[in-house]
Amino acid sequence: MATVDTPAEKHPKLLEDIETTEDIRISSDPLRRVIGQDEAVRLARIAASQRRHFLLVGPPGTGKSMIAQALSLHLARPTEEIRVVHNPENPERPLVEVKSMDEVERELESRGFAEGEFIDPKEAPVNVTERLGYRCANCGTYSSPRESFCPKCSRAKVAQIRSSPNNPFGDLLGGLVEVTMGQLAGRERVTTTRKRFGKEEVVVFERSGEMIKVLDQQALEKRRELEKESPKKVIVPINRNPFMLATGASEVELLGDVRHDPYGGHPQLGTAPYDRVVAGAIHSSHQGVLFVDELPHLGHLQRFILTAMQEKRFPIAGRNPQSAGASVRVDNVPCDFIFVGACNIQDLPHILSPLRSRINGGGYEILVETVMPDNEENRLKLAQFVAQEIVMDARIPHASRDALALIIEEARKRAKLIDNKDKSLTLRLRELGGLVRAAGDIATIEQAGLIEARHVRDALKRARPVEDQIKDRYGSYMGGVSSDVSTSTKESSPYHYWNYHVHDDKRGYQ
Repeated sequence: MATVDTPAEKHPKLLEDIETTEDIRISSDPLRRVIGQDEAVRLARIAASQRRHFLLVGPPGTGKSMIAQALSLHLARPTEEIRVVHNPENPERPLVEVKSMDEVERELESRGFAEGEFIDPKEAPVNVTERLGYRCANCGTYSSPRESFCPKCSRAKVAQIRSSPNNPFGDLLGGLVEVTMGQLAGRERVTTTRKRFGKEEVVVFERSGEMIKVLDQQALEKRRELEKESPKKVIVPINRNPFMLATGASEVELLGDVRHDPYGGHPQLGTAPYDRVVAGAIHSSHQGVLFVDELPHLGHLQRFILTAMQEKRFPIAGRNPQSAGASVRVDNVPCDFIFVGACNIQDLPHILSPLRSRINGGGYEILVETVMPDNEENRLKLAQFVAQEIVMDARIPHASRDALALIIEEARKRAKLIDNKDKSLTLRLRELGGLVRAAGDIATIEQAGLIEARHVRDALKRARPVEDQIKDRYGSYMGGVSSDVSTSTKESSPYHYWNYHVHDDKRGYQ
């Protein structure tokens, strides 16, 4: 497999130096893996360093998504965790709590103390293990507390209640009492005292599966402290991905929501309002990147993104008026993110003007490149792209030098055909990646060790856009459309009859 580049390693200087794509070193820096978008990459580094917003404009398949994701990997890891806390005075207005990484670590350590320590049942006092149901009081055999009766002597594991010798019904009740006590199989916890370092302290032994949990005086005090705190829910954890993809997100997915509770949040039956709060993508991207491809398709939701960018806080509210969570609202939820939007050139007018202004005022807009000059340096970059596609796919073999030359020649043709650029190489790399995978699939089926030039030629014939296939078959795209329409409107078509004749005629079903 192609290896990851280190500073000491050198890339091949010429295409002739490459025998196969396995010789190509792939950079560990994700921005260095973006091909041909030098200006966009330079501005992406600035945006990551200075926390600036970013708008990428250009056709599909030119690396916009890759730039956005690579930008997020140049950010520091998130340092804040966001929680929603129960508000006892007004449960439908939960409070927000933001904890730093140090505070989260201290809390985890404190909770660790409150959890106590785990010991083997054989290490605990005998009377404790018997009362918890680990040890048989009759024969001393240890077994799981889930077993009511001792697997060795088949008697109830806990101490038996003996009937009085003066009780005339003792023989009848004794067995009943034994069975009943055997079914109980011990307690869930036992409180006792012990001496430690010359002092007597309270200690609690609790069942915990096949082990026993021991809570000493310090653990009990920590547990009491935690029980006094208001219950809370983490909605944005500190260990999270700094890249949040929100392309095509619904209003709930983007802005958050409060789940419906069929019991209306009833204290005994329902779920408390704070526990039903769900963060949106704008909150989950706090201290990270919020990426929206095809930005104009969000429509009116762009306004909410603008508000979140301006205020760096956005409330979470119940968005379904029929839901029990409709009256719940959490104010001032942090959402300090870097916004990266992307769109095609023709969709640019459909981005809200205030949002464009906010990006311009606090970031950069860039038109991505569709071609790059056809020189040795860029041919090597294209070879690097092929190696990256093969490594990411992980199901196809590496490509030979001849196969690389043919793929580069195809990139040259596409630059001329699509963008009318001479002496250039296309940067519409998604389709070129499809060619690499198609050639790799053919090589894999043939059990070939490498993708050869013949595999690329075969892929060029097979992996063609359907428009080209229509043109070859019908002469033009419109010729294919007219042929398809004329076929579908024949009188014998049941679909045509149903749509264009009287609906109550039974022949429409035939």
